[in-house]
Amino acid sequence: MDVVFSPELSVCGIEELPGQQARNVTHVLSIIDPEYPELDVFQTYGQHHRTTLRFHDIIAAAPDRTMPHPDHVEAILKFGSDFHGRQEASHLLVHCHMGISRSTAATLTLMAQANPDEPGEALFTRLAAIRPQAWPNSQMVGFADEQLGRKGDLTAALGRHYGRQIRNRPQFTEWMTTLGRKAELDMAIFESA
Repeated sequence: MDVVFSPELSVCGIEELPGQQARNVTHVLSIIDPEYPELDVFQTYGQHHRTTLRFHDIIAAAPDRTMPHPDHVEAILKFGSDFHGRQEASHLLVHCHMGISRSTAATLTLMAQANPDEPGEALFTRLAAIRPQAWPNSQMVGFADEQLGRKGDLTAALGRHYGRQIRNRPQFTEWMTTLGRKAELDMAIFESA
């Protein structure tokens, strides 16, 4: 039986972390740059389990930068396996630097893992409801698609999601171009409204 991912799920950026402490967070998935210092804010949270992954939010190799790798997505799925097996009430918080790319790709991965029969399109609809500014890292989504045996469903749905985001938030075009992520802009599929 599929388990629809709990509504006790938050996605945010580092600057939003202090505002999350009152939510009784039980599990945190932190995705931060390798050189970023340890985050002290979690000392103000109640007891929780935290996993930290360190890699950059890039989609192409660059000097002195750590690309997302399949083993990062494996670690996200391991985290998800541990989280999904819990019986007691829980609240999952996934964050990255801005709460837009790595964290939303990880959240989508966890949702797809918990709901293997739910179509990618429906997962992206739910992701956008949780984090409207979501622009998931395409490398991470591609690895999740493969590791979860989704046969391209997540990647195709990601292209449609990018198309909707560009239509609804035109500033993403300039932003992603500046960040060297034109390949993601090229993935966008525009459907009639």
